[in-house]
Amino acid sequence: MKTIKTDSDIPVKRVYDAKVKPRSRDEKPGKFPYTRGIHPGMYQDRLWTMRQYTGFGNAAQTNERFKFLLEHGQTGLSMAFDLPTQIGYDADDSHAEGEVGKVGVSITSLKDMLTCFDGIPLDKVSTSMTINSTASTLLSLYIAVGESQGVASSAIRGTTQNDILKEYIARNTYIYPPRPSMRLIGDMIEFCSKKVQQWYPISISGYHMREAGCNAVQEVAFTIANAIEYIKTCVDRGLKIDDFAPRLSFFFCCTNEFLEEIAKFRVARRIYAKILKERFHAHDPRSLQLRFHVQTSGESLTAQQPDNNIVRVAIQSMAAALGGAQSLHTNSKDEALALPTEAAVKIALRTQQIVAHESGIVKTVDPLAGSYYVEYLCDRIEDEVNKYLKKIGRMGGSLVGIERGFFQSEIRQNAYQLKKEIDSGERIIIGVNKYVDEVEKKQEILKIDNSIELKQRQNLKELRSTRDNKKVESILSKMKSAADKDENLMPHIIGAVKSYATLGEISNTFREVFGIYQPKEVF
Repeated sequence: MKTIKTDSDIPVKRVYDAKVKPRSRDEKPGKFPYTRGIHPGMYQDRLWTMRQYTGFGNAAQTNERFKFLLEHGQTGLSMAFDLPTQIGYDADDSHAEGEVGKVGVSITSLKDMLTCFDGIPLDKVSTSMTINSTASTLLSLYIAVGESQGVASSAIRGTTQNDILKEYIARNTYIYPPRPSMRLIGDMIEFCSKKVQQWYPISISGYHMREAGCNAVQEVAFTIANAIEYIKTCVDRGLKIDDFAPRLSFFFCCTNEFLEEIAKFRVARRIYAKILKERFHAHDPRSLQLRFHVQTSGESLTAQQPDNNIVRVAIQSMAAALGGAQSLHTNSKDEALALPTEAAVKIALRTQQIVAHESGIVKTVDPLAGSYYVEYLCDRIEDEVNKYLKKIGRMGGSLVGIERGFFQSEIRQNAYQLKKEIDSGERIIIGVNKYVDEVEKKQEILKIDNSIELKQRQNLKELRSTRDNKKVESILSKMKSAADKDENLMPHIIGAVKSYATLGEISNTFREVFGIYQPKEVF
């Protein structure tokens, strides 16, 4: 008889019963190790934040979409940036050609950021920014916008992804080598712990590694291994664990294997809480709580029969809620084809709202606790994750693992196996290798034309002709000197953006000091 396994290769029996003795049997919600949720009342007290990811074209277009989402019931903003912004190039740089505004909004200076948040009070809305290599610059821009509205840095709320390690592993929008990049992240975490206390300066992300091909066990293991590296960086520079750990956050993917995904979220909390308590000796309960955002899986969406993606997203959003997420983005049905249309975004948001208000799953805390199968999966996932963490620890940690190509190799092998299963039909994808339509109906898609790039180039030309260029040069020179020393760079970056130095100018200054990362080929 064929052995049935989960997506993470965990064997599954025909039935589970009371012989399962779960490790979480006597645990309570809101109590260490938080398997059952970080709050005693969870969604009975407060629903997760509905944070739809958006950003495209120029700042004015993104501002319009932000307002559209807020008017339709979204409770937090989540900001996408174009590739030039992500890797530190201005829109008029030759490296940016053809990419301005295409996969997110183009941000080149404080002028763009002010336009993005025009009419949106930063003391009332929290914003998540999916930005890594240039995260310190984007946070500085956000702080400057808040100050222009009369909102102090201590009052703004939100998150910068700022997880550079997973960029070297899976996503590749890095600029500088790993060690100076870690220095920038340490500067930002330290600065936020003192000046921007309601901000989450890093969202340690398993999402992109999962989308690149790893399984649920690997997603948790690699994410927590990276978290350990960030924590060590902060502790090594003299920060006390309870001064910064409460503002660490996480970002996970949620794909289609419903019950394994729920178990994954539960056990991630448990493993993290134990590590913070036993290895790093954290005492503040908030330091032990793994807070996480979930995005449904873009990789699981199909260009074929895109209406089916509404069902996939509904399944995934239900799993995220049953797993205890603090915020959630639901992908739009057309994202395998293009940036989403307003109509598709609205359906995605309504999906969350239906799960929250009509499904009944928020009426009790952790409704799947005690499920024999879910509890079995939790304990097996915990065992497999700990094996990975021990292996990475013996290697010397995530930085060494990245330099050796360990993570990249593990993800590549699993992605190859998934592809083989789909190609052979062993893994069924509706509309792709089963129940295929002969003729696909035409879908309306959102298109970004090249006029955005031309306009952004003109805007930059005007900016450079009207600002105080001597002041900009002086501030960038001081910032470069600080980068050569051991100073915290955040005050210098904030000063630079306020003088209307561009994102590219700031990044180029750091390129001169830190260099550019050239990855080794990994086979």
